Amino acid sequence: MAKPDATMQAVTAEVPPINSLTVEQARQGYKQYLEIEETIADVGDVRDTTISGLDGDIPVRIYEPTGTGARPLVVWMHGGGFILGDIESYDPTCRALCDVLDAVVVSVDYRRAPEHPFPAAVEDCYVATEWAAKSAERLGADPDRLIVAGDSAGGNLAASVAHLARDKGGPSIHHQVLIYPTTTFKFNFDTESEPNTDFFLTEPDLEWSWDLYLDNELHGMTPYASPLQARSVADLPPATVITCTFDPLHDEGVEYADRLEEAGVEVSHKNYDKMIHSFITLLAEPRIDQAWDALDFIRASLYDEPNGE
Repeated sequence: MAKPDATMQAVTAEVPPINSLTVEQARQGYKQYLEIEETIADVGDVRDTTISGLDGDIPVRIYEPTGTGARPLVVWMHGGGFILGDIESYDPTCRALCDVLDAVVVSVDYRRAPEHPFPAAVEDCYVATEWAAKSAERLGADPDRLIVAGDSAGGNLAASVAHLARDKGGPSIHHQVLIYPTTTFKFNFDTESEPNTDFFLTEPDLEWSWDLYLDNELHGMTPYASPLQARSVADLPPATVITCTFDPLHDEGVEYADRLEEAGVEVSHKNYDKMIHSFITLLAEPRIDQAWDALDFIRASLYDEPNGE
């Protein structure tokens, strides 16, 4: 049977099952897992601010690339199962995105479950996207190249924001970047991925996070919690979708990419055969080359470069 990349296995070998921990233990463990001491990428400027949300201020961190000129504007929604992660723990990832994509990045510190269940996170991310669209020129970004992006639960939020913008006539989103996204709270697929995908993230972990995120299953059936459940995915922005084989979210990511394409949405999809969930964050030593390759693939898809498959 095929196995994940050996370095990936080593990095995640001692990570305990998330569903076996308290929320605070899981948050602290996730923070330590993502912690990187070295400087990942040089950026022009980094600053923190807040924007007005529907229930108080929303902290955001803004990354500006070096050089001059109007760049794409990426609204980044971090992963962590709607429960873990924050702008601090995803700082290295956002620095890398800013540098590789040559883009202004707005990282959103949205409200997390269980303290703030659905739809709090979606609301915050949508408000942040509206704010970014209105503030693009002031941020030195091109208002016509607004991108929503995220990994895992953040990929779900990015997709959900794209649905909301379409349905509400909201900001015009140029592109959506969905990195091994969770696209539905129902995860019963006729899997075609590797039979043993329980590396780092497991189906019990998914159940744990969805149970804390949703007050009830009816909420989970809405397209703003489960984009794959939407009646229509037509007229959504072009999408870059990244999946990995050793990931319980593999099949729902692939299915969402396929469904977008069938609806006439332009899709660039790449699967990483030997990668485990969360590999995009492993940018430091021990270096995971595929993490940097994924960033290059995203750049290529945004800029229509040759290696954008």
